[in-house]
Amino acid sequence: MAFKNYSAVFPIILSEDGQKILLHLRQNTGYQDGKWDTAASGHVDANEAARQATIRECKEEIGIDVATSDLEFIHLTHHFSESERIYYHLYFLVKSYAGTPTIMEPEKAAKLKWFDLTDLPNAMVPCRKIAIEAWQQGSAYTEIITKM
Repeated sequence: MAFKNYSAVFPIILSEDGQKILLHLRQNTGYQDGKWDTAASGHVDANEAARQATIRECKEEIGIDVATSDLEFIHLTHHFSESERIYYHLYFLVKSYAGTPTIMEPEKAAKLKWFDLTDLPNAMVPCRKIAIEAWQQGSAYTEIITKM
């Protein structure tokens, strides 16, 4: 039986001192609305590489310009459920960018806010929080099984 895999990218945008992470508050997306998520996250489109998707999402969602050379792969999550939907989440550290992060899609993001990396919000998309905490502990890979 064939199944389809989905890929999504998650830019990790840190403050200049590296102590805070930029998150946005999801709304009207149909997935985890009302929870904090990594700013500028999104799906990888057809015929698009993960780094290209990260650059595109950063521009589309928060208006910043990122160069390929400013992305460092830091974590992969294999996220699957009892249904047939399987996701590969690719996390990239954004080492540098041009512009000021601003909500460009207000219909999907209610707020944009910096959070201390050691005190992530409780109301955060659970699988994102798990991945970020695993990365902070030096892990490059996690598996997350969601019960449906």
